[in-house]
Amino acid sequence: MSANLPVLVVVHQPTSTPGRVGEVLKSLGFTLDQRCPAIGQSLPATLDGHSAVVVFGGPMSANDDHLAFIRQELDWIATVLAAEKPYLGICLGAQLLARSLGATVALQGAGQREIGYYPVLPTPAGREILPHPLVVYQWHQEGFELPVGSHLLATGSSFPHQAFRYGRRAYGLQFHPEITATMVNHWTTEGADQLALPGAQGRPYHLSQHRLYSPGVEIWLRQFLARWVGAPVRAEAVWEHCHAHALQAHQAHQAHQGLALDSREDQQNMTALG
Repeated sequence: MSANLPVLVVVHQPTSTPGRVGEVLKSLGFTLDQRCPAIGQSLPATLDGHSAVVVFGGPMSANDDHLAFIRQELDWIATVLAAEKPYLGICLGAQLLARSLGATVALQGAGQREIGYYPVLPTPAGREILPHPLVVYQWHQEGFELPVGSHLLATGSSFPHQAFRYGRRAYGLQFHPEITATMVNHWTTEGADQLALPGAQGRPYHLSQHRLYSPGVEIWLRQFLARWVGAPVRAEAVWEHCHAHALQAHQAHQAHQGLALDSREDQQNMTALG
């Protein structure tokens, strides 16, 4: 995969950002071509000018056929799959991929949400990309059924379909590995009304859990994206070398002080939530 071609990034609000996904792709040598169909920006008729495609989340539903850009994206995903370019769908992007492949996207239970940090577990088929359980950031109320011919890679308790692969290069992730501390702060402020809904965690919990689990998600994301986009092995090795000591220091600090502090803070947060 040539790093000379940009990665096409599809967002669904003019204020949206690719977050950590964008940061990692840039560190691997890729430029980003960001477009927002919701405000009339076009999607390319072919993928000849792009290395890969990332479709991010948004407040709308994959079932919103009355929105012209949602209908456009559902039809356009077939172009990406036919070109055999790497596709990564995150939250809404995963649901759009699932629905474009004929699977159902729908509410789970009695309006249950996943908003906050929740664990996902690898399936036997998913251990190659997710060697161990990971606690990840979520913000959604709909889930997707598994498309015919796809492989379930990760599962969760409330929403059993957390990650899948279709073909060799198309992936859907229900969770948000792109999230940064700035984004957590923004989402929990702008979407504060959502935090009182069934299954949602309180804002202090979002912040404390991000401090605890974000470094591990970053390591996983870097390794996943490098393999997904076909980055040179040397680029991945350089990144891991530069970040290994920082991660080890963070883990040592958490083991010595942070876990006890977060435990007390989480107990206080849960008391406040109750």
